[in-house]
Amino acid sequence: MNLKVIGGILMILGTSIGAGMLALPVASASAGFVSSAMLLILCWLGMTIGAFLILEVLLWLPEDTNLISMAKLTLGKPGQVIVWIGYLILLYTLLCAYISGNSDVLQNILQALHLNVPRWLATILAVVLLGGIVYRGVYSVDMVNRALMTSKIVIYLLLVLAIAPHIHATQLIIHHSKVTIVTVMVMITSFGFATIVPSLRTYFKSNVRQLKQVILIGSLIPLVFYIIWVAIVQGVLPIHILKQLAVSAHTTTGLARHLTSTVNSNLMGNFVHIFISICALTSFLGVSLCLFDFLADGLQLRKHGLSGISVSMITFVPPMLIILLFPGAFIYALSYAGIFVVIILMLFPAVMAWSGRYWKKIEVGKYRLWGGKTLLILEILVSIGLIGWNVVRLFNVIW
Repeated sequence: MNLKVIGGILMILGTSIGAGMLALPVASASAGFVSSAMLLILCWLGMTIGAFLILEVLLWLPEDTNLISMAKLTLGKPGQVIVWIGYLILLYTLLCAYISGNSDVLQNILQALHLNVPRWLATILAVVLLGGIVYRGVYSVDMVNRALMTSKIVIYLLLVLAIAPHIHATQLIIHHSKVTIVTVMVMITSFGFATIVPSLRTYFKSNVRQLKQVILIGSLIPLVFYIIWVAIVQGVLPIHILKQLAVSAHTTTGLARHLTSTVNSNLMGNFVHIFISICALTSFLGVSLCLFDFLADGLQLRKHGLSGISVSMITFVPPMLIILLFPGAFIYALSYAGIFVVIILMLFPAVMAWSGRYWKKIEVGKYRLWGGKTLLILEILVSIGLIGWNVVRLFNVIW
């Protein structure tokens, strides 16, 4: 395995292992560990199939193309418009969740420095500070992200070793039958790495063997990390505490506080807080950069000067206002983002592959995913089922 492949795997890890990791043990508490582990495997499978389908369709097009171009080729103008709108809503929803998580973290840091600021001010400060890094461009984000990712993996391993002895095995084998759509959507969102596949395709110059290797290994590592993390958290914290954190405005810092008290070590407690902070930071930076570039391209605006400031305002102000009005939206924002993850990264790739293969009869490129029509139909039906389940949830919330 060469360094370039390792770099590609790290890109997927940076896209996957972030703030969603903090939400997983909380959102899946009512399901219990065994059900959560099985659900994680199923969600990984569905999202990884979607990623390989995106790769297949991408290889029908020139390099430097993306989901919008894929939709235009296979589904025409209507499909292109739907993907454009859905992708934009997905990024905004994810940014809402990550602003909520970072606001919570920043407020906690300021309180540790004996600076008591209200939540709304912490939210604005978080957006201004982190948005400044994004405004400076991809190089700044890349440099910050490299340091954060290295620290994140090291601290994760240290935390697993430190917390594992405190696990109560009985808490992991207790059966909970309540699997909610919120649980499933948070899990799906946590595997939303397929947005980076177009960039990886260009980076590897359409080398199918390396791309398949990167996608498979890069998606399996988060799956293993997630299952271990859920086992660690659900094994040491009672279910009633996790349920309280699910509806709290301080989900991230609350989780850090409870894990710290479990380990009963100041050093490990600091590592818990640092790890949770880094998870929130890396997620924010990656999604913000993606949305910033997406809007700059779509609106034909430069990324510097007054135009860059305008793009920054359009990127950060709408989700910031939502979080100012609904500060406890961390878990629910991730779950609602899952709806658009299903549409954009599961349903549409399968429909685009079907259209290209069987309707438009596009000549087979360098790669075709196994499974034929059966796999595509199964992926489409699962996607529609998940979307329908969400529609029922929204209907119940409204009425």
